[in-house]
Parts: sequence; C-alpha cells; structure tokens
Amino acid sequence: MKILVIGSGGREHAIAKKILDSPEVTTVYAAPGNAGMRLDGIETVALSIDQHADLIDFAQTAGVAYTFVGPDDALAAGIVDDFQAAGLAIFGPSQAAAELEWSKDFAKQIMKRYGVPTADHQTFSDFAAAASYIQAKGAPIVIKADGLALGKGVVVAETVAEAIDFTREVLEENKFGKSRVIVEEFLAGEEFSLFAFVKGDKFYIMPTAQDHKRAFDGDKGPNTGGMGAYAPVPHLPQSVVDTAVATIIKPVVEGMITEGRSYTGILYAGLILTAEGPKVIEFNARFGDPETQVILPRLTSDFAVNIRDLLADQVPDFTWRHDGVTLGVVVASDGYPGAYVKGVPVPEQTTGEIITYYAGVAAEGGQLVTNGGRVYLLATTADTVAQAQDKIYQQLTAQETTGLFYRKDIGDKANV
Repeated sequence: MKILVIGSGGREHAIAKKILDSPEVTTVYAAPGNAGMRLDGIETVALSIDQHADLIDFAQTAGVAYTFVGPDDALAAGIVDDFQAAGLAIFGPSQAAAELEWSKDFAKQIMKRYGVPTADHQTFSDFAAAASYIQAKGAPIVIKADGLALGKGVVVAETVAEAIDFTREVLEENKFGKSRVIVEEFLAGEEFSLFAFVKGDKFYIMPTAQDHKRAFDGDKGPNTGGMGAYAPVPHLPQSVVDTAVATIIKPVVEGMITEGRSYTGILYAGLILTAEGPKVIEFNARFGDPETQVILPRLTSDFAVNIRDLLADQVPDFTWRHDGVTLGVVVASDGYPGAYVKGVPVPEQTTGEIITYYAGVAAEGGQLVTNGGRVYLLATTADTVAQAQDKIYQQLTAQETTGLFYRKDIGDKANV
C-alpha cells in the first residue's frame, strides 16, 4: 500500500511513522509534511492542506490506498467530503460530523440532546449579555470562542475582569474571527484525554492520556497546543474509563448517527474527572497533539492494516502494550505561544529508545532549523513515569537547546 497523510506537525509525523512500520506499506506521503519527517523515510509532498483538488489529483496519480487526515482545519473545510466525492478512501469525519469540534456550540447541543455530562453553559453573540451573565456567575469561569482557534480560543478566567476582557476580544475585537462565545462553569478535577477509532456505530477505545496545556512548569503561563503528554494515566481507575465510554463515547457515536452525521475517524474526548464522575470539556474530531506521539508507540498491531480494515467495514484487530508508560516532552521556540524567532538550529535526531517527532522545522543548508512554535517532541517508554522522565530529561539536558524551551514537569501528576 501507499498511504497519504494530510498535515505537517508532530501528530502527523507520529501517524506517518507508525503507518510506515507496516510490512504492507511501501510508501507514506505527507502533505505538506515537514523536513524532519524525511529522516524517517516519509516522502513529503509540496501541497497545502487546503489544496483539495490538487491533493485528490495526487492521491489518484500516486495510487494511494487511502488518506489519513491529521489536522482539524482540513476536516472543517470538508476535505473528507471532497475525497469521497472523487471516489477515494479517506479516514476522517465528514464536514458535518466534524462540527463536533469546529463548533463548540453544536457540541454542547449534542451533549444536551443525548444526556452527555458536561459543564453548565450558555452561548452568547452579544457582548453586553455575555458580560452580564459572567458578572452574575462570578469567577473562576471558562470562556470559549466558538470555533477553531489553534488551541488558543479558551480562557480559564480567575477573575470576572479577565473573563469579560477575553469575551470583548472575541465578540467586539474579532480576535479569532468568531461571533459567539460559550460561557461555562469552571469544573474542578483531573483532566485526561480519551480517544476512540470510530466507524459508524463501531468504536475502539485507545489508552488514556494526559496532556499539559500550559506553557510553563506548574501549569503556569498561557495555554498552548500542548507541551507534553503521557499514556496511559496510571492513577486513573479502569472504572472511570468504563463510565466515560458508557456515558460519553457511546451516546455521542450513536447520537451522531441519529443526527444523520454518522462518524468515521478519531473521536477525541477531552474529559475531567469531577466529584460527580467524568464530564466533557471538549470534543475534537481528530488525534490530539501531543497525545498521538505517546499513544501510537503503544500500538502493537499493524496500524496501516487496522485503518484499512475500518474503512472496509471489517473488524480491526487493535492490540496495545499494557505494561509501562510512554511519555513525551515538547521542545518549543522561546516566546511560544506568542511571537518567536525562526531559523534556530535543531538538535540531531535521537536514536534507540528515544523517538524524535518533528513539527515546526525546516531544512536549511543541510541542517534542521526551527520554523514554528512547537519544534519537536522526544518520546520514550519505560516501566514507570519516573523512569521515562529520567530518560527524556537526561537526553534534553545533553542537547543544545539555546533559543528553545521545554517544561521540566511533564508527568508529575502521575503517581511516580
């Protein structure tokens, strides 16, 4: 098989690398990919994710067996619908099904209709009404821009003033190009990610993971796309996962069929374990980044064949490693998630037990240099979280990371 992966980040590097491990696969293309992927034998294609017609032409000409979509904005733009209209196999939800991610308001409506536990909330397009509601509710409180915002459209406001300021930025200053905000109660508890492969009414649960969204140690600083993750979450009881599957994953999968939006692809539930049980923070319609980079190394079955079987309505044989933990730390450009400098030299690719997944890199004079906010991620598997941390942080200490930064506490929430 030849497989095409849509996207260019660390998530897509992990997907493409895992697919390329299959003895059934001869070539993996990544469009547009990044220069670091080429070190693993992945062929990059100079087409952006919004060039649907050109991507379809490439897939047809290259004879790819199927296409795997990585990023949310491609799904929101209807790339799956376009590929299917051209008679091409593609793994990902339709534009209508992906609305679970690209409209937070729609996701809340689905949760309400199908009894899925989530935070109390209201949606506003009028700033004065939103501000009045925020003042009445008090802080802490959560404000979400309705739509895709690269992981930066959510503020957990510690004060009413902070909440109102962000709401003004969204509704009056057009910061994200969005016209609605969802104002919801702050939920206390431990966050975790639960992913499922979905095809219609069938779904297959992956190991749990925990992402670290804040830029700095101790969960300080601004929200980012994610600064590190580990999987599974060792202190999360299986009973919690079982409850989340029964009360969240299953009703949403079945509800989307009822809505006429049957779901194919990755369903990502961002959850929080509250005193009342697991509740939904958000849904995403694709793999998470950086969770993908710590979940896929735990897959022991043939990923490429698993996805082929799903698309063909065959029963896939997903098998997972059950011992140990896989942990990954993101290395980012100084200044991220704000302004940052490009062109900083990137350390050489790791070998052996530590995997390098590249994201914001470019090739310059035979050297990889920074070309984005999140630059690369180092991942490894060990018996315990503490052992995985030791391996990763020893490697990072030995690397030249001038102009870069990383959190030094990824995985600390686990019982090490």
